[in-house]
Amino acid sequence: MMDQAQALRKLVQRRASQPQGTTPQGESEKRTPRVITITSGKGGVGKSNFTLNFGIMLQEEGMRTLIFDADIGMANIDVLIGSPSSVSLYHVLNGSKRLEEIVQVGPSGIHYVPGGSGFKELHEMSSSSLERFLDELSEWSERYDVILFDTGAGLSKETIRFVAAADETFVVTTPEPTAIADAYALIKIVHTHFPDTAFRIVVNRVMDWSEGKQTAERLISVARRFLQLELPVLGYLNDDQHVMQAVKRQTPFTLLYPNIQVSKQIRQLAQAFLYDQEQQNTTRGITGFINRWLRRIT
Repeated sequence: MMDQAQALRKLVQRRASQPQGTTPQGESEKRTPRVITITSGKGGVGKSNFTLNFGIMLQEEGMRTLIFDADIGMANIDVLIGSPSSVSLYHVLNGSKRLEEIVQVGPSGIHYVPGGSGFKELHEMSSSSLERFLDELSEWSERYDVILFDTGAGLSKETIRFVAAADETFVVTTPEPTAIADAYALIKIVHTHFPDTAFRIVVNRVMDWSEGKQTAERLISVARRFLQLELPVLGYLNDDQHVMQAVKRQTPFTLLYPNIQVSKQIRQLAQAFLYDQEQQNTTRGITGFINRWLRRIT
């Protein structure tokens, strides 16, 4: 007898087989967003702050951007912008809210889904409930060019699911030896089980470009030697006391202090990412993401 997870996977796979860029009836062309997971090997490296400010820079560069706060139990995107919310994806999955009712509008017009709970309930849904949710999610995702998932730090089962399901994963680390070691451990476990996962490295809180480069090269070298994996680098971000001041004021540092070096750097990272997207067309969209997310459930 087919178990619940199998039934849900088959339902999503059937939907994913529909041609991308069209409605089921092929009525009109639709946008297929690129889905990026942003994660880290350990907490305290500035992952959520990077996600928020990177997303804002994408939005200001003309990319319609949505952030899913998927850090289960430690969600804080809404706190970083001073607008805590009482709703989350959980309320959509239990049928008490529609997706459009929980999507919030943040600084620079960026959209975000607050919370942190919700996705872990996906595999417990009935086929009819999942069908309803996928209809709503697919329709809503057509409004965006990029969807960012801010996950929990470390090697939790939920984080690994998000990493393995995304089109690409940014791993945020710092020059601290423990952060580097934990970032490598995360990459190693995911790559061992899901070798098609695409990674890029972001080194945060560096003293200068040289320290960022040295930190990245340590990760690149060990991944190349022991995993036969090449790790591209998205970029480096300077340590700056203005960032903590912005956190205390619950305002994104790129908006509060747009002229400091780290704000200019994160804008450059967003521009580099956009240039790279123009060179490829490999996104599988949100339905493909959910399909792979369910497939990872064991």
